[in-house]
Amino acid sequence: MTSSSSPSQDTQRLAHAYPEGLRADALMEEDVAWSHEIDGERDGDQFDRSERAALRRVVGLSTELEDVTEVEYRQLRLERVVLVGVWTTGTAQDADNSLAELAALAETAGALVLDGVIQRRDKPDAATYIGSGKAAELRDIVLETGADTVICDGELSPGQLIQLEDVVKVKVIDRTALILDIFAQHAKSREGKAQVALAQMQYMLPRLRGWGQSLSRQMGGGRGGLATRGPGETKIETDRRRIREKMAKMRREIAEMKTGREVKRQERRRNKVPSVAIAGYTNAGKSSLLNRLTGAGVLVENALFATLDPTVRRAETPSGRLYTLADTVGFVRHLPHHLVEAFRSTMEEVGDADLILHVVDGSHPVPEEQLAAVREVIRDVGATDVPEIVVINKADAADPLVLQRLLRVEKRSIAVSARTGRGVGELLALIDEELPRPSVEIEALVPYTHGKLVARAHTEGEVISEEHTAEGTLLKVRVHAELAADLAPYTAVSAA
Repeated sequence: MTSSSSPSQDTQRLAHAYPEGLRADALMEEDVAWSHEIDGERDGDQFDRSERAALRRVVGLSTELEDVTEVEYRQLRLERVVLVGVWTTGTAQDADNSLAELAALAETAGALVLDGVIQRRDKPDAATYIGSGKAAELRDIVLETGADTVICDGELSPGQLIQLEDVVKVKVIDRTALILDIFAQHAKSREGKAQVALAQMQYMLPRLRGWGQSLSRQMGGGRGGLATRGPGETKIETDRRRIREKMAKMRREIAEMKTGREVKRQERRRNKVPSVAIAGYTNAGKSSLLNRLTGAGVLVENALFATLDPTVRRAETPSGRLYTLADTVGFVRHLPHHLVEAFRSTMEEVGDADLILHVVDGSHPVPEEQLAAVREVIRDVGATDVPEIVVINKADAADPLVLQRLLRVEKRSIAVSARTGRGVGELLALIDEELPRPSVEIEALVPYTHGKLVARAHTEGEVISEEHTAEGTLLKVRVHAELAADLAPYTAVSAA
């Protein structure tokens, strides 16, 4: 703060206001009492020496957000997007459902959907996906809504991406890039992250673009020489080469991780433990069903692709037979082939299973489309010969007419609710009935000195009856051929 009077004038005022003996003390005292004669002419609040040197808080500058939703919004930095689809086949309702699913994917990725448009065409335009005229209209929609990203409901070629971006003047991505982004956010395990990284590099390789110095030539060519003779390679070619090298390294790492999982799978085969794989559309409730059947405690969230990493848990049928239950990555319509290739080692759990629980969302408007999309991926991984049970989940929220239609069309199906537990007991009994049974039925009197054979009969076979006698344990079991051979010295064998 400044004063309107000079120091000499203040000294004269003090001389009149204080007695002679107190004048020096008053001059040295920091907290001088305010008086109208001395301070009346000052132009603002006066501070003592310590207050002038202290840090002063300026009110109203903090940008800290107290509302939780506002904090989450800021952390996500939501992109404002407009959705674009091309309707080539099917009904208008099918096209709307596809765009609604794209909106759910965009929301899962952390975007704010502002608008969505569909273009009716025989096939997507080779240049701009929706045609030059509609692309100009899309530009007007982007300007009107203030969007910063356009998401196309399909896989765009590199040329389509570039030309559509040139028209709309904002970032353009396709369905494949959106799904890859969701996978990158949700991958937690080392193998899952490696698989997503490989798929992203496969997608990015043909879409690299050079700009300015990125197209300049790198110094290269023959040995020695002033200009190293030869044009060398461009910067974009160097980037492509490095990506190919990273992809090769990533494939080797995934192959090494696959070896560890294959060892565990062979151990289960050696012990003749049946395996059940849970497959199905994303957000159909696969993880909820796994938790209900085994108490696995896997993350459950109402979001697309909430869990990516496969989970294998031990379970037991009502009759006491042991089996493994494996949760797999969710599927979606038009699942990018990059992901199918990258996650092929994970999807092998489906191909090697003895039984597939095909989970479908009974509350979905068109569950038949989910069934068809999942079966297409199952066919791609070569698991068409594995027996399948269609589990219609969310029966408590489904339309009864839809449930009746699905149960009538799908012969091997059952309606359950993983949330309430409805139908879970019937599902366990159906799993027990459908799991492959040992091929040989045998009755043996096993001496007590060979208790390991009795233990193997319980873990590897199906015990029909068991009685403890004076000579040993009388077993009536159904076992595989290898264990039947070990029990042969103690019994007579009859074919099942």
